[in-house]
Amino acid sequence: MKYDSRGIPGEIKEEEHRVAMTPAGVELMKQNGHDVLIEKGAGIESGFKDAAYIKAGAQIVETPDEIFNRSDMIMHVKEPMPAEYDLIKKNQIIFTYLHLAASEELTKVLIKKRSVNIAYETIQKSDGSLPLLTPMSEVAGRMAIQQGAKYLEMENGGQGVLLGGVPGVDPGTVLIIGAGVAGTNAAKMACGIGAKVYLLDRNLDRLRYLSDVMPKNCFLIMSTPAIIRKLVKEADVVIGSVLIPGAKAPKLVTREMLATMKKGSVLVDVAVDQGGCFETSKPTTHSNPIYIVDGIVHYCVSNMPGAVPKTSTLALTNATLPYAIKIANKGWKRAFKENNEIRSGANVVSGKVTCKAVADAFGLKYSEL
Repeated sequence: MKYDSRGIPGEIKEEEHRVAMTPAGVELMKQNGHDVLIEKGAGIESGFKDAAYIKAGAQIVETPDEIFNRSDMIMHVKEPMPAEYDLIKKNQIIFTYLHLAASEELTKVLIKKRSVNIAYETIQKSDGSLPLLTPMSEVAGRMAIQQGAKYLEMENGGQGVLLGGVPGVDPGTVLIIGAGVAGTNAAKMACGIGAKVYLLDRNLDRLRYLSDVMPKNCFLIMSTPAIIRKLVKEADVVIGSVLIPGAKAPKLVTREMLATMKKGSVLVDVAVDQGGCFETSKPTTHSNPIYIVDGIVHYCVSNMPGAVPKTSTLALTNATLPYAIKIANKGWKRAFKENNEIRSGANVVSGKVTCKAVADAFGLKYSEL
């Protein structure tokens, strides 16, 4: 078999409904001279039937084994699952969300496989922005408020507070830790429904900017341990949206703080796929999204945008496709040499850990790319 196609296997992570390429993306790949293999049915839950992929020029194949066997680049949405470990080939490009700092097992598998692993979430522009994380952070931030509001309802384990309030009754209070893309989008949603919103960050320039563009019910505050301890007592919903690119999220809300919070309040950990920023966080799924610790509801779904795949797939592939085309056109070595943004996405390459944050997370040797 030829080992020169671009392969799109179906997602097998639990309740992951997105797909890594749309039919429009296939058409652009074909225009650049690249064959694309799509696993049968991979796009259906995102609204794309096999017939649309065929019309765009893709070849539909029956199994992920065939895709891995015939493709020099694999595009996924989520990280490789254990069932796929044995399918990964030496020097094969794996281009997806990896979140390796939260998985020592996967990191060591990819080292052993000597594949070329490029993480969406660490591709970084010169201004520090993360273009392939941004669209999913926008989705997750907005969903965080929807979920927080839902689980405040008493029948879902919450304290029975309507987040936006009504005339004559105080609205709920939302504390958002981290004013990046996810946190800002969460704040927009929470402000829009009328909640009282505290948005915390450690970047004073960011807070100054947001003070000019956010509505009057959003209060911008410098983040410190003391202010977090104070505000969690007032909050009905706490959103954790702190990100250190490629690294584990810091634990900013401790187990001890839960005892000071209102019973039936809700923690939503948007950073759980990077280890979570609440000490009591652990990954959950869409079918079993919450658990309760010390009377506090925890929502820690690690692939929140997977619940809205029709929106998420389009938003994600709008961002990933230009990079995928550059990698396919140039090959990974030339792409790394010529494109700083793509090079910043290299996490594990040919058996070496090339992302310092991942190496530091597990005490592994870091190698310059």
